[in-house]
Amino acid sequence: TGPLSFDRSEIIRALNVYHKPGDVVELRIPKAGRARTISGYFHGFELLADSVVGLSDDRDVNGAGGVYITLNQIDERLLSRSQNHYKRYAETTTSDGDIIRLSWLPIDLDPVRPTGISSSDEEHKAALDKALEVRDWLIGRGWPVGAFVLGDSGNGGHLPVKIDLESSDSGLVERCLKAID
Repeated sequence: TGPLSFDRSEIIRALNVYHKPGDVVELRIPKAGRARTISGYFHGFELLADSVVGLSDDRDVNGAGGVYITLNQIDERLLSRSQNHYKRYAETTTSDGDIIRLSWLPIDLDPVRPTGISSSDEEHKAALDKALEVRDWLIGRGWPVGAFVLGDSGNGGHLPVKIDLESSDSGLVERCLKAID
C-alpha cells in the first residue's frame, strides 16, 4: 500500500459537522511508530486539516492505527500544549477531566474479532447494517432524525449522536451506551 491520502475539504467538512468554529479540537494519532503518539490542539479547522494533509506521506503516520479528533468540547487551556500545531512523542493528551461539555454520544459498532485482525467484508457490512438498525431503533424511541452521523471506520461503523449535556452527566452516557448494547 502507498501513503495515506487525506482530502482537505472533507476534513474541514467533518470538523464543521462535529464542532463550531473556534472550538478547540485535539488531533491525535496513537501508535505512530517511532513518534509514539502525535498530538496537537487546534482552534482553526484549516490549520488542523493542513496538518493532517501534511502528514500524509509520513512513515510513522502510515503505520498508525488511525487519525482521530476529539468529539466533545474540551478545555481551551489545552491549546497551550501545542497551539495550532502537532508534536511527536506527546505524553499528555485529552483526558475525561478535560471535557467541559458532552456534545456527542459516541456509538461505535465493530465486529467481535481478535485484536489486530481486520474485519471481513461480511463482518464490516454487518456492523454498518447494525449501525442503521441502532439509528432506526433510537428514532423509534423519540430521538431526532437529524441527530445522527453515520460513519465507516473501515472495520465497522460509527454512529455519533448529537447531545448537549454537562460533562458531569452522572453516568447518563454510560447508561445509554449499555442500553444500546
